[in-house]
Formats: sequence, C-alpha cells, structure tokens
Amino acid sequence: MSTRTRILEVAAGLVAESPDGDVSTRAVCEAAQVGAPALYRHFKDKEGLLSAVVDYGFDKYLATKRRRSPGADPVEDLRNGWDSHVDFALQNPNLYRLMNSPAMRTPPAAALESHQILTRDLERAAAQGKLRLAPELAAQIVMSANVGVALMLVSRPSTFTDKSMSRRVRDAVHAAVFTPDVTGPRTASDDSGSGADDVQLPSTAARLSALLRQSPDSALSAAETALMTEWLDRLSNTPPNR
Repeated sequence: MSTRTRILEVAAGLVAESPDGDVSTRAVCEAAQVGAPALYRHFKDKEGLLSAVVDYGFDKYLATKRRRSPGADPVEDLRNGWDSHVDFALQNPNLYRLMNSPAMRTPPAAALESHQILTRDLERAAAQGKLRLAPELAAQIVMSANVGVALMLVSRPSTFTDKSMSRRVRDAVHAAVFTPDVTGPRTASDDSGSGADDVQLPSTAARLSALLRQSPDSALSAAETALMTEWLDRLSNTPPNR
C-alpha cells in the first residue's frame, strides 16, 4: 500500500468516527505513522486532504453508477438515482456533510462527476420528450433538492423523522421538471393556470436541443448549432405565462 493510500484510508476512518466529521492533520499523521512533510507533499494542505478523502469515499458510490448500463426508462433511472444518493448520505453522514461543506472552497471531483451523471440521464429523458426544461437547468433543480433533503436527514435526524419525506420531495421535484404524462395528471392549481401549450412548447424545445447535441452529422455549422441550442434552451427554460 502506498503512503498516499494509507493516509487516505486513515483520514477517512477518522472522519467517519469523529463526532463532528472534522479531523486534524496531526491526528492523521499519528494514526498513519507518517510525518507532516509526507502528508503535505501528497495533499498540500488540510483542505486538499479532506477533498481527497471525499473523493476516495464517494468513489465507491460512484463506481456503482459508472458500471450501471442506462435503462430503457431514464425517468426510472433518475428516481433510483435520487434514492441511492440519499441512502449513501445516510450511510456516510460525516463524509456527506464534508462533501457539501461551505468550507470546501474547491468542489470535490466526485461532486462534479455525480452532477455530470445526473445531467446525462436528464439528457436521455429530454431526447424522449419527457423533460419540460433544458437538461442543465433540470439538473441544477434536481441536484439542489436531492442534496438539501440528504443534508437535512443527516444533520437533523431528530427533526426529519418521516421516512416518506425524501420520496415526497423527489416526486414533487420530478413533477416540476418532467412532462405531465410522466408524473401523472396535475390539477389546475398545480399548473397555476397554465395550459397545455405552457408544457408542450418547453418540452419540445428541450427535446430538439437534446437531439441536436446528440446528432454527429448535423447539417448546421458550429455557429448555427450554438445559436440554435441557445434559442431552444431559452424556450425550454422560460417560466409559464411570461
């Protein structure tokens, strides 16, 4: 085992056992039986070490997503993705809080990869005409809600005790980003007076944009493709009744 791996494994264990999820570089060095210069040579500073710990731990979770073959229904993949995200947070509360800590000035690579996987699934949904927003905006909405739910569950377990809460929030968020035929009928009050066109136009624009990105032999030039994509994304992301 390399010195770097030993330091990472020791630091990950100390983070998991810590009451507040924080560790000192001195404690890591003592437990790993290395000097401070070795730690700083591999990780530069404490933030670099903690960022590497997050990537090291979260890599196990992402490994299952990397191996997963896309299902026929991207919406079902997205539902399962939400649930597995929350399950990982509950099983690794200190690691998860660390990953989403404001003190981490540089987002861990694992967080960026997780967001990219989510966006790809949403792009597949858009290509099937199931998304009412551009995939990039939908990914921001879904990820922020998913992370928010997970953080509340691990940070305030005595307050957030309803086991169905995560599923309820998931379904409400999905109703906002997917077309009504995917999530079920919505009432007039749910749509705030919007008509079918308020859903059909953004959904069609999102689908065309996704298909345009996937087309390797577009008849458009690079500049025309960029302009068309900008227009389609603007149409798909425009709020109803505006």
